[in-house]
Amino acid sequence: MRLTLCLLYCLVLTGCATYGDSALQPGQSTTTRIEQRLGPPALRWSEASGGETLVYPTGPMGYHTWFFRTNAEHVLIERKNVLNSAHFAKIQAGMSEEEVLRVIGPPYPAWTVYFKARDELVWEWRYCDDWNEPARFNVLFDGSSRRVRSTYAAPEKLRAALDFQYQPRWCGH
Repeated sequence: MRLTLCLLYCLVLTGCATYGDSALQPGQSTTTRIEQRLGPPALRWSEASGGETLVYPTGPMGYHTWFFRTNAEHVLIERKNVLNSAHFAKIQAGMSEEEVLRVIGPPYPAWTVYFKARDELVWEWRYCDDWNEPARFNVLFDGSSRRVRSTYAAPEKLRAALDFQYQPRWCGH
């Protein structure tokens, strides 16, 4: 029984580590290898250069959304986590939903909320902030035009007043 639990634990850790692991190297790995290792992406789109972007979110409780960019020959040229303040700063008022997806990937669907009284759609992502704390990033869209109104980011500890089950945590980059 102990051996089975140990093996299961190792498999879970291996599955969690594969997104950003060193087995997928720029200049060496191909689109086929990425998909063999990680499965089908949550999103994918063609780039003007002839390459592709494959998107792998780790939500809802993960802190990363990995973008794998390939060239026209389907060779990996870049692997990066886009859930960080540098990418959030690229989200500007007036952007479309599609433009937001191409900057930070899809939100976790269960955290998408529409507020009828404000005619506002809110998408939310979990990430590790610059102070190594779990945080949430929100994009607020006009419900009619589906264009960004504003954004909001806050550490999860601010939710503690509303959630008696909150456990202080740290996360890793």
